Amino acid sequence: MEALSVDEIPVGEQWQFEPKWDGFRCLVFRDHDKVELQSKSGQSLTRYFPDIVAAALAFKAKSFVLDGEIVVPSDGAFSFDDLLQRIHPAASRVNKLARETPALLIVFDLLVEANGKPLTELPLAERRKRLENFTRKYLKGQDKIRLSPATTKLSDAKKWLKSVGSTLDGIIAKRRDFEYRSGDRSGMQKIKNYRSADCVVGGFRYLEAKKQVGSLLLGLYDKKGLLHHVGFCSTIKNAERKALTEKLEKLIAPPGFTGSAPGGPSRWSTKRSAEWKPLKPKLVVEVCYDHFTGERFRHGTRLLRWRPDKSPTQCTLDQVKQRKANLMRLLK
Repeated sequence: MEALSVDEIPVGEQWQFEPKWDGFRCLVFRDHDKVELQSKSGQSLTRYFPDIVAAALAFKAKSFVLDGEIVVPSDGAFSFDDLLQRIHPAASRVNKLARETPALLIVFDLLVEANGKPLTELPLAERRKRLENFTRKYLKGQDKIRLSPATTKLSDAKKWLKSVGSTLDGIIAKRRDFEYRSGDRSGMQKIKNYRSADCVVGGFRYLEAKKQVGSLLLGLYDKKGLLHHVGFCSTIKNAERKALTEKLEKLIAPPGFTGSAPGGPSRWSTKRSAEWKPLKPKLVVEVCYDHFTGERFRHGTRLLRWRPDKSPTQCTLDQVKQRKANLMRLLK
C-alpha cells in the first residue's frame, strides 16, 4: 500500500493520522522458525537487519505479517545515514553495526493475524483494532518492535509536528474505511514536513542539450567562514533560463566553494553533467527541502525565491541544523 504525496492534511471522519517515519518501509513475514523482511520494492532486507529478525522470532505468535518502518534511533531522533550503513555486503560488518547502531521496527498495520487469518480485505479501522490487540498480547516487554501512534483527530497530528518539529518527517493520512490496497495510492496520503533555507549560489551546471543553466549549486558557510557545497536546485523555469545564464556567466570566478566542493563524474553522471562553473559568492536563494543529513540536502531542493536582501555571509549551516527533539516519546 503506497502513499500519494499531497500539500495539505486531508480532513474528515474517514481519515486516520500517523507520524511519517524516516526509514525503510518493511513487510515482516513470519512462518514458524522463518522470518523474511521485504522492502517496498520487493527486495529482501533480511540479511541486513539480524536484530529485527531476532526480535520477530522472539514473539510467541508463530505466524503473522506486519507492515512497518525500520529506523535507527540516534539521540532521540532517527539517523538515516546510520540506516544506510546497514546495507553492507559483508555479514561481519552488518553484525557489528547491529550491535553498535541497533535498529527499531515501528509497526502500523497487521496483514495476517497470529492464527494465520488474512486481514487485507478488512477496513483499516478494524485492522488497527486487531493490530493494537496483537501488540498488547505479543510485544509487551520488548523494545525492538514498537507500535506507531495513530489518531482520528487532526489536532493530535498537528501536536506531533509542534512537539518535535522538523525532526518528524511528516504526517501520513489513511482512509479508515478502505481495505489494504497493495500497490495503490488511493487510500493513503503523505504530507511532508518541508523546511526552507537561504543558500549562497556557489556555482552552476549547464543543461546537457544546450548552454543554459540547468542547476544551481548551493553553499552554506561554516563557523570558520568556509563555503561548503550542500546540494543543488534545478527547478528553474524554462522562460527564465536564458536571462539567468547571462547573469551567472558574468559572475564566473574560482574557487566558488572554499570548503567541500562538488564531486566529479560518477556512474550516475556524464562528464558533461558533472562539470560545473564556480561563481563569486554574490547571489542568495531561498530553497525548500525535506532532509538535511550528512552535511548536505539529501534530495534536490525547490527554488522558492531569490533573496537580494540577504547577505551571503548570513547563509550559515546553523539554519539547517535540526533542533534537539525526542521522536521516541511519540512511541510511548
